[in-house]
Amino acid sequence: MNFDPLPLAGLQQQLWLLMALSLRCGAAMFAAPLFGAHSVPVQLRAMLGMALALFVQAWMPAPQLPPMMSVAAVMMALQEVAIGLAMGFILQIAFAIPMIAAEQISGTMGLAIATSIDPNSGSQSGAVGQYFSLLMTLLFLSLGAHLVWFELLMDSYRVMPPGRFAFSAADASAIVEFGGYALLAAATIALPVVLVLLLVQIVTGVLSRSAPSLNLFALGLPAGVLAGLAALIATVGIVSEQFTQVTADALAQVEGLARK
Repeated sequence: MNFDPLPLAGLQQQLWLLMALSLRCGAAMFAAPLFGAHSVPVQLRAMLGMALALFVQAWMPAPQLPPMMSVAAVMMALQEVAIGLAMGFILQIAFAIPMIAAEQISGTMGLAIATSIDPNSGSQSGAVGQYFSLLMTLLFLSLGAHLVWFELLMDSYRVMPPGRFAFSAADASAIVEFGGYALLAAATIALPVVLVLLLVQIVTGVLSRSAPSLNLFALGLPAGVLAGLAALIATVGIVSEQFTQVTADALAQVEGLARK
């Protein structure tokens, strides 16, 4: 009995295309702050990357890929992973900005020792850091920034299809410069609260010099905590606007990478 041969060559080519497309999406999922959190299973992140690759394969023309077992294929895979990691790492830097600002505020308020484990990052985070992280996450999702990020990830396949070596040293330098912007933005966010706390410490120091019998620790720590909480409540509108601007700047940085 004779059997017709199975079209394994075409199936192998389709699987190679799907795997090549999933490298960028999977690396972006692993590096992004929300989708790459410790609470999200690795299997789920891999499945999301594969699902996005299926959409890319269905919506966009198939790129010309190098042969699977070749040096060009290895270089292409490394570049796809680098592009995905870069697009996710930019968001990771944006989400680190509130945490840096919170560390500055917590240290000035005297709450640096009040830490707990952050379930998203797996590291220790203070009470102010948890508050800023939650606020940043809610603003990011409410603005639809995650949908814009997905759109930019899809558009990157139009500008930089797999097999085209387009990730350059200038792109890596831009990400490093965005890290410098992150430090400046964190200092700007923490500045109003830190100034209020500095004034409270100055007043506490003057009182301790005027009345040496006063217990400086019993007076200064509660005053700093109360003043810090009041400053956080008073500046919540400004902080929200700054977080929105940080989100917009991060998406602009991703757009510069995806649509260059």
